[in-house]
Amino acid sequence: MADDGTRSVRIEQQQDYRVAIVWDPGRPPLVADEPPPLGRAEGPSPGQLLLGAVGNCMTDSLLFAMRKFGLDAEPLSTRVDASVGRNPQGRQRFLSIDVVLTLGKVPGDAAKLARVLGQFEQFCTVGQSVAQGIPTRVTVRGPDGAVLHGEGA
Repeated sequence: MADDGTRSVRIEQQQDYRVAIVWDPGRPPLVADEPPPLGRAEGPSPGQLLLGAVGNCMTDSLLFAMRKFGLDAEPLSTRVDASVGRNPQGRQRFLSIDVVLTLGKVPGDAAKLARVLGQFEQFCTVGQSVAQGIPTRVTVRGPDGAVLHGEGA
């Protein structure tokens, strides 16, 4: 199927703040819900879905770049945290996002690894789009916790 540049999902309210996110009519929907006191936390919240989308995209971008250069760093794991606070109007907002990707192993070719780490973020459509409005920091660590990319590298 050709990529026409559009993306869409359908949201169906199930009960109170619990919704079904239909992303493919032939597959079960993803259930999302607000935490108490609004909802019952029967699925990820909208904020967790946003963080998951950023982390998923960054993980995919790093994996794609590693494979393109013939590097094996799998399995990858990613943690995404957000700082939440109030904007000048008193509304709750994400103030910043921190993405930490951890390699399962460090590839032996340091030159190729440096090239991958220098460019993979730019290919993450979701992360780069979100970063236009929310300051986003990306760090890559080795399996021993050593910082390979980002602050402290």
